[in-house]
Amino acid sequence: MLGIHDLTLFIISGLLLNIMPGPDSLLIMTRSAQQGWRAGSSAAMGIAAGTMVHVFAAAVGLSALLATSATAFNVVKWVGAAYIVWCGIGMLRTRIKATPDDAGATPPPAPLPYRRIFAQGFLTNVLNPKVALFFLAFVPQFIDADAPNKALAFIVLGCIFNFNGTLWCNGLAIFTAFASAKLKVKPLVALWLNRVTGSIFLALGARLALSDRN
Repeated sequence: MLGIHDLTLFIISGLLLNIMPGPDSLLIMTRSAQQGWRAGSSAAMGIAAGTMVHVFAAAVGLSALLATSATAFNVVKWVGAAYIVWCGIGMLRTRIKATPDDAGATPPPAPLPYRRIFAQGFLTNVLNPKVALFFLAFVPQFIDADAPNKALAFIVLGCIFNFNGTLWCNGLAIFTAFASAKLKVKPLVALWLNRVTGSIFLALGARLALSDRN
């Protein structure tokens, strides 16, 4: 169908790739641990929206520009790295919200609006040029060279990949929120989780800034 082959292998490979930890998984787990599964799912849906941008960009050839133009790649890379570092700094600067009514109790860090968490997931994904290059390298392997409509086949495979990835990400959000509730993560622990994740984001941003197209 549409010149797509080895669909089962594509689905299995895509699931394994989605399970690999990265900035997306860290963001989902941090938000779920702090604000519950809805916050984690907001990040997951933002990531899914960002993935679809990459899928359609690759299908129409825009992502090929990142693979062939050093200038375009570097612009997106530096913007993406700056945003990831900015997110990391924001996490490091998180403070515990004061609640005078609960004397002696440690209140949790101030929650973020779901729309902001969605935007974090979206921008963390869409501003990473490595994701665009991944789709260009991975998806065409499952499309016949003589496929009648390669762009449509690419979009179909991209949607399948994103659908499975979104299921995994939402499952990760629910599991993390459930585990956090069972373990009764204290606000101070949540605060340090934010700071550790922020430090990792700084390292990931630096890694992206120093990366090349290969």
